Amino acid sequence: MAAENGFLTQFVDETTFYNRIVLSHLLPANLWEPLPRFLQTWLRSYLTGNLFYFISAFLWCFYIYYLKRNVYIPEDSIPTRKAMIQQIHVAVKGMPWYTLFPTVSEYMIERGWTKCYSTLDQFNWFLCFVYIVLYLFIVEFGMYLVHKGLHDIKFLYKHLHATHHMYNKQNTLSPFAGFASHPLDGILQAAPHVIALFIVPVHLITHMSLLFLGGIWTTCIHDCIHGNIWPIMGAGYHTIHHTTYKHNYGQYTICMDWMFGTLKVPVAEDNGLDQKAKCD
Repeated sequence: MAAENGFLTQFVDETTFYNRIVLSHLLPANLWEPLPRFLQTWLRSYLTGNLFYFISAFLWCFYIYYLKRNVYIPEDSIPTRKAMIQQIHVAVKGMPWYTLFPTVSEYMIERGWTKCYSTLDQFNWFLCFVYIVLYLFIVEFGMYLVHKGLHDIKFLYKHLHATHHMYNKQNTLSPFAGFASHPLDGILQAAPHVIALFIVPVHLITHMSLLFLGGIWTTCIHDCIHGNIWPIMGAGYHTIHHTTYKHNYGQYTICMDWMFGTLKVPVAEDNGLDQKAKCD
């Protein structure tokens, strides 16, 4: 029992350290130190979520729409400021709920309800790598099923996923659209990250890093630039998803869409700007 309590204390100490690092640099101590741990963790997730959303999306938009204007995106396909402001408005409304999800996952980890671990004492590096691969497979498979279900189940599409699919043309999609969705939609699509914790042992930092990278990836795949790196589910694939509504449900790779017959491959034109698609 003592060993188990010490094991769980490591999680609490680690997340407390993250809370202190972030909150002490962003807020006066009297605003966050009196708060319960759960609220401190949520506040840390909320502030960092907003920072990374605005910084990553703004910098990427500035680069592809202004510094590299007409290089990656043709002039008539650049989204209007009105479209991007609308996306920001939807994302900001959902951010308190999006960031509640990792807060709950950290709470479950601290209580010892998952297979998450905080040290490498019990595993060798090879085993850690195998578990990360299994974790990513579960996440990819789960996110594919959830995303496809949000399209196939009419009630879910109408009341949840349709909010995100208001942006269904190249000139309405932007990096700001990544989080422009119904809060419950975003939580459902992120749920496989937590479900995997009950199945596969992964390090706490691995889990938190992959959640963070998932957010950055969500921003990137809405820029309509086809990177064409097999088997990555890049923005070219996701742009097709936003225009056909029935292809390319995967998150990081095309593997699940290839396995289940929903893959549609973008083919870049010679000028590198326009895209058409063909069924694989």
